[in-house]
Amino acid sequence: MPYLLASELPVEPAGARFRALLDAPGILRLPGAHNGMAALQAKAAGFDALYLSGAAMTASMGLPDLGIITVNEVAFFIRQLARAGGLPILVDGDTGYGEALNVMHMVRVFEDAGAGAVHLEDQLLPKKCGHLNDKKLATPQEMAAKVAAAVKARRDLVIIARTDAAASEGLEGAIARARLYVEAGADAIFPEALTTVEMFRAFRAALPEVKLLANMTEFGRTPTLTADEFEQLGYDMVIWPVSSLRVANRVQEELYTALARDGATTALIERMQTRKELYETIGLMEFEGLDATIAASVAPEWQSP
Repeated sequence: MPYLLASELPVEPAGARFRALLDAPGILRLPGAHNGMAALQAKAAGFDALYLSGAAMTASMGLPDLGIITVNEVAFFIRQLARAGGLPILVDGDTGYGEALNVMHMVRVFEDAGAGAVHLEDQLLPKKCGHLNDKKLATPQEMAAKVAAAVKARRDLVIIARTDAAASEGLEGAIARARLYVEAGADAIFPEALTTVEMFRAFRAALPEVKLLANMTEFGRTPTLTADEFEQLGYDMVIWPVSSLRVANRVQEELYTALARDGATTALIERMQTRKELYETIGLMEFEGLDATIAASVAPEWQSP
């Protein structure tokens, strides 16, 4: 049914719904969704929550993932996903868009837009994709202050602290940072760019009571593992951050190449979503049906006194 109906809106806040999913048995699977259509398709496939990647957002805008976009631009994407799918969303909060007060502002804006969780990272601007080299890190204390600020500002939002320290400070350095971030109030830890199964296993062993998130990005430093394999390693969440955008971009590139070559889209017709499928996905008929049930406005009869 259309999202316009009050009866179709979730009653619980997104943060509470995300936390309930995180506390449920099994690993929470969070596919990346880079726009409202992707959110609808992920929901139709049976997913209960979504991930909104900073890399996917910026790439969809034709920009690199260097911490360029603003809080309000991200909120636009959050509203798209929340409105379209109604699912709780884990949002990439990059470095928090500044210092402690900026982090608090980000938390309130994201929560108001419909986010269920956010993760902050301990890089310095200009930040980089977690699987690239030469990342510059804030001090552990600076990052802990941001985590504490986020916790102070949130109502229900789940706060996840990401550490990129494994590449430059080793596994023990990343674990030490993670412990400090948990002390600051983080609900979960995201150890980014671990490069072996043994590292994932060791990180879990060092923090047995902490919720952990794994990043299964393609073409990165992390070995390819399934959600079930991450669950066996003791992880509580897994994201596939940019997968939907990568697939959409590849097919879109093929379309433009064929159109420039052939002057027609015929070569890609079989790979297209049909008009009927599009209308079914966005619920066009339900929206039209809802519109038809609303009585037309009638101006009252007026007589001069």
